[in-house]
Amino acid sequence: MHADKKFRLYRPLKGITHTFGDEWFALKAEAFARFFGTPIFLIGQTIVVIVWIILNVAGVVKFDPYPFILLNLAFSIQAAYAAPLILLAQTRQAERDQAHALADAQHREDLDDAMTKRQILAEEQSAQLLELLKQNTQLTEMTREMAERIETITLQLAQRELHKKQQ
Repeated sequence: MHADKKFRLYRPLKGITHTFGDEWFALKAEAFARFFGTPIFLIGQTIVVIVWIILNVAGVVKFDPYPFILLNLAFSIQAAYAAPLILLAQTRQAERDQAHALADAQHREDLDDAMTKRQILAEEQSAQLLELLKQNTQLTEMTREMAERIETITLQLAQRELHKKQQ
């Protein structure tokens, strides 16, 4: 889906405060932590390590001879900084996930409330419809009875007229 697509039932999560805030450090740390898992970072780091080892083993430079203590130190420093940054990014993501879960739960509650209201309205309308059907049945019965009375009276009048003519 496109980022600019508007959803009819989606309400953006506003006012979410993160543990580390939305200041530049937290945002940059999160972006940096996300970068650690990308193919660009992994390939770039692999190339740097291979070049580092080749330069030192071939004797082109001798700033970190075998067993590459300086390279190990660089990896240790990287790990020391990467771990908290990754934890920070995970914490912020967990907070976003929780906010989305709460918004989703609220949406489901709203849907349930709307469905309950519709069901109550449908029950009320069904009761009204039944009452109207009862009234219609009563009116139909009254109309039938009146038609029978009219027919009886019409027959009686016709017989009286016939009687009068015969006399």
